[in-house]
Amino acid sequence: MIKKGIKAVAVLGATLLVACGGKSEATADSGTATAAAGGPAKMRVALLTPGPISDQAWNGGAYEGLVALRDSLGAEISHIQTKTPAEFEENFRQYGAQGYTMVFGHGFEFQDAAVRVAPSYPKTLYIVTSGRVTGKNVAGISFAFEEASYQAGMIAGATTKTNTIGMIGGTELPPVKTSFRAFELGAKSVNPKITVLTSYIGNWDDVSAGKEQALAQIARGADVIFQNADAAGLGIFQAARDKKVYAFGANANQNAVAPEVILGSVVIDLPKAFLLIGREVQSGAFEGRVINLGVKDDVVRLVMNPQLAAKISPAIMAQSDSVGAMLKAGTFRALDALLKGGDTAKPITP
Repeated sequence: MIKKGIKAVAVLGATLLVACGGKSEATADSGTATAAAGGPAKMRVALLTPGPISDQAWNGGAYEGLVALRDSLGAEISHIQTKTPAEFEENFRQYGAQGYTMVFGHGFEFQDAAVRVAPSYPKTLYIVTSGRVTGKNVAGISFAFEEASYQAGMIAGATTKTNTIGMIGGTELPPVKTSFRAFELGAKSVNPKITVLTSYIGNWDDVSAGKEQALAQIARGADVIFQNADAAGLGIFQAARDKKVYAFGANANQNAVAPEVILGSVVIDLPKAFLLIGREVQSGAFEGRVINLGVKDDVVRLVMNPQLAAKISPAIMAQSDSVGAMLKAGTFRALDALLKGGDTAKPITP
């Protein structure tokens, strides 16, 4: 889920708009003019991502969510790609000083910076995705990524020919570890003979390193790989193509990225999540808290690749769909022990 620094330029009465290429430009703040005329102030929303929005995954999905807030709610938007914790805090402070309505820190690693900065800018809401921070103007969005990961594991466990499957992450963050454990549980629920290989790249951007990790797992027999590696995941797909094994997409619907090898994607619908929060803020009803979103909210879901549907047995697909229905109804309990096992982030209060 997750990193390159772009310094923001603070301009009085102006707002930064950062394009996909990473360049920034100052534009007139139309919300200021509206407020001065006596009308309602325009919603201003900023997004900090820890990696490039060209990753077709975690960061790209967040940018789509930011654009959805602009297109559906008329928000003025700004985006900055960050790299270090110092930049997290610096840019949180910049947007607070500029009077932004809310700022999204996109990833678990933004939690500490949000807690430190928020008290200084009480009129700005700080929202951390994959976080569990809370405060008067701080909220965390906890995505139940592990739910659909369990379903993906079921598919992998039934599809493997070698009884060896792989899991590759960017870095060893608690939400990633939880999803990996769920994937393994799902695989072993249908195939107890499964051997699971797990490795972490150490970053989220190195496509070559992602490919190397995948090739190493394939050499040890893995013929299905579950990845949560952002831009580095593109290298994992390259390795899967080269060695003719299967993989899963993560965070965004990546099925079209490598349709010949991606069985399906565990998707977080970030535009839907961002709009849910944006509408609540716009209505004046928003409260700082942990916002839990999963399969039941149709924010997390497993999206299968129709081009490879014939590779999956109808029986296992029916079982996965049944689990999905139970997750939506809140009656699936197989993950309860996992969620109590300490791998998920614990609440932090300022």
